[in-house]
Amino acid sequence: MKFPVFTPEQIELFFLVFLRISAVVAMLPILGDRTTPARIKGGLAVLITVLVIPFVARPAEMPADLVSLLFTMAGEVFIGFILGYASSLIFAGIQMAGDLVGFQMGFSIVNIIDPVTSAQVSIIAELQYLLAGLLFLAVDGHHILILAVSESYAALPLLGFHVTGELVQSLVELSRELFVIAVKISSPIVIALVFANIGLGLIARTVPQINILVVGFPLQIAIGLIGLGLTVPLFLYLAGGLFSNLSGQIGLLIRAM
Repeated sequence: MKFPVFTPEQIELFFLVFLRISAVVAMLPILGDRTTPARIKGGLAVLITVLVIPFVARPAEMPADLVSLLFTMAGEVFIGFILGYASSLIFAGIQMAGDLVGFQMGFSIVNIIDPVTSAQVSIIAELQYLLAGLLFLAVDGHHILILAVSESYAALPLLGFHVTGELVQSLVELSRELFVIAVKISSPIVIALVFANIGLGLIARTVPQINILVVGFPLQIAIGLIGLGLTVPLFLYLAGGLFSNLSGQIGLLIRAM
């Protein structure tokens, strides 16, 4: 039995492709979370690299010295992080929407430990994050992201990374979308809770005999939970549209680089 012999050029090409894909896998929602075993993430990165590498063109000139090679490796890792950043930003916006709703409901101290970030998050934020994760897998968002990464080598070949003003502007606009996503998802429930607080304030002024604290907390929780149930179709519609547009956002980032 003869084992395949790889040339140094093939090993170097495999390693550069693996760097970009492993960075994307590390940022990939659900599959790249901290709760996913490192063996699964490493095996997935190697598998995608093996499938993609036949379609990746080797650069005509590879870095000759160690410093240039390190900069090239850092550029490939940075490309992977940027491509994965576009998808992780959607989940961050959804979690922020849950935090806004939970704070308005009076759940600011009802926090749990998020196993992904090891930080305390609102229980509403964690619920919406889990729903978004299921929706992400249902609409094949992971397939969209992996396909976009494999196609990125056609528009952005190895050694083709450049930091441009357009790239910085695109990253700033994506960061702004985090707050837009949070407001869009949370606004119906937050508005209903604000009107409920206004009504409770009016009752407290007109009928001071009523203990607003005793009445207000259960009422806010009930309105928030009912609002969450009624706005589930809106949540699925907005989140599904964001995941469907993920390939377009990644394409803009690739062209900016």
